[in-house]
Amino acid sequence: MIWLRRLIQDLRIRQNVDAHVVTIVVFAFAVVSIFGDVVPDQLKWAALLSGVGILVYRLTLPEERPEVSASILGDRSAFDSVPLSSALANARDVRIFAPSAVNLLSAHTCETLRRTVLARAGGSVRVVILDPAEKAAVRMASKQLDDSVDFPIQRLPAALDSAVERLDLMSEWEVEGSFRYRLLPYSPGFSIVLIDPESSKGRAIVEIHGFHNPSTSSRMHLELNRAQNERWYSYWVRQFDYIWREATQVDISPAAEADDGPAPADAREGRGRPL
Repeated sequence: MIWLRRLIQDLRIRQNVDAHVVTIVVFAFAVVSIFGDVVPDQLKWAALLSGVGILVYRLTLPEERPEVSASILGDRSAFDSVPLSSALANARDVRIFAPSAVNLLSAHTCETLRRTVLARAGGSVRVVILDPAEKAAVRMASKQLDDSVDFPIQRLPAALDSAVERLDLMSEWEVEGSFRYRLLPYSPGFSIVLIDPESSKGRAIVEIHGFHNPSTSSRMHLELNRAQNERWYSYWVRQFDYIWREATQVDISPAAEADDGPAPADAREGRGRPL
């Protein structure tokens, strides 16, 4: 039933709840009235007027516009005017997968994460990068990411070493939120950034690596949210979930592991790195 599927989808993202509630109440009163004058006239009029009031109110609301460009396609130049760090101001859940994430996790972005997401109780940052120990996978990824670019500015193996060092340092921060990272044995050919993916205002940014590019900044980006396309937004959120499950937990000291609390439900397996 199309209406029922739409109801479930709207309730999941907390959208059009008022209209659905009134619709259900009016429909229930209509059904009951078929079998006699069971419902008092006052309740019937109240339901009818509530429906009319909500309809008129919704007509006065301004048209909702996406926070980003109407187009979901772009490249890294989109972040020149609206830096990604600005989207982290109110975020509580950030999930990142990239071969090295060395460009994304710049000193400025890491500091922004520390002051925003990780400064909040319940805040969570999860990062997955390639495993430097998987030499064959790193060579293959380097061939795609480095050798197929007309104007390279860095090499993946060195970028991975730098990224691991930075992630290790971040893991030692004493912050309110939770920071964890894992290592994936191969590159799937894309990168993902999810910002509050379970909320109605969540964003999914996907970079397609492609076969050949003039530069790393010219790779195609997709930016999705639930309102634009629930199916493909959820698809990319699940892609990160699969990556997280497949990736290897970074070793932690016994003392740190002993202090770790229950594993969060969204991790599905393994336990996070406590801070």
